[in-house]
Amino acid sequence: MSVLPDTSVDLTAVARQLRRHVVRMSHEGRAPHLGSSLSCIDILVAAYWDTLKIDPASPDDPDRDRFILSKGHAAAALYATLAERGFFPSEELAEYNCAGSRFPEQPSPGAVPGVEAATGSLGHGLSLGLGMALAARIQNRSYRVMAVVSDGECNEGTVWEAAMFAAAQQLDNVAVVVDYNRWQATGRSEEIMAIDPMIDKWKAFGWATASVDGHDIDRLVEQFNQLPLQSGRPSAIVARTTKGKGISFMEDDNNWHYRIPNEDELQAALAELDGDSDA
Repeated sequence: MSVLPDTSVDLTAVARQLRRHVVRMSHEGRAPHLGSSLSCIDILVAAYWDTLKIDPASPDDPDRDRFILSKGHAAAALYATLAERGFFPSEELAEYNCAGSRFPEQPSPGAVPGVEAATGSLGHGLSLGLGMALAARIQNRSYRVMAVVSDGECNEGTVWEAAMFAAAQQLDNVAVVVDYNRWQATGRSEEIMAIDPMIDKWKAFGWATASVDGHDIDRLVEQFNQLPLQSGRPSAIVARTTKGKGISFMEDDNNWHYRIPNEDELQAALAELDGDSDA
C-alpha cells in the first residue's frame, strides 16, 4: 500500500541536500540544465515528502500517486529526489549521464524506480498524466496525478490541447504545477511568447487555479494539500520560482541553462549551500 512520508523531516534541509546532489551531478556528469533543476527542487520536496502517496519499496503499486516531471531536462532534480526518498541508494547518483548508466540526462521509464515517463521531448508530460488520470477513473482507483511543467514548455500547443481535454473530462484527480522561473533556453519567457498572464490562461481553459511562492515549502505543502482546488475541475498551480535558486551566483542567470560548473564553481556552490539555512 502506498504511504505518505514521515512529515517530521526538516524539508528545508532536504532541499539543501538535493541542491548539493544536482550541483555535483552537473559537474561530474558534464551535464547542463543546472539552473532548471535548481528552480523546481522545492516543488519536488513538497510533493515527495508530504503530498504524494508513494512507497519506495513498491514503486509499481497500482494505487500509487503518479508524478510526471514534464520538464525532463531537470531530470537531475528528479533523480536526486528519488534517491533521498529511498527508491535507490544516493551513491548511484554518481553514475548520472555516464554511458550505459541508469541515469540518462533525460529521464526514461524503467531506467530507475519511480520514473513514470520519458519526458525529454517537451510538451507531452501533461498529456501522459491525463491518460493516467483517466485510467484511474475507468479502473475506479483513487490515485492522483501531478505534472510539473516549465513556463517555457507552455509555448507548446500540446499543453493547451491537454488543458482543454482535462477540463472537458472534469479530471479533478490531476494537477499541473508550472515552474514559473521566467526563463527559457534563449531568453525571458515573456519576450519569446506571450505567456502572461499565466494564471488567467489556465483559468480560461477551465482549470481551478492558484499562485504560490515556489520556494516556500510550507506554502507549497499547504497548497498541495488543498487538491483538488475545486471538485470537478483539474487544478493548476503557478509556482513563482527563480532559476538557479539556492546558489547566489547562479540565481536568475540564464547562462546556467547550459553552463556546467567547473571545480572552483562547484566548491563555491557547495560552500554556500553548507552555510545557507534558507535555500
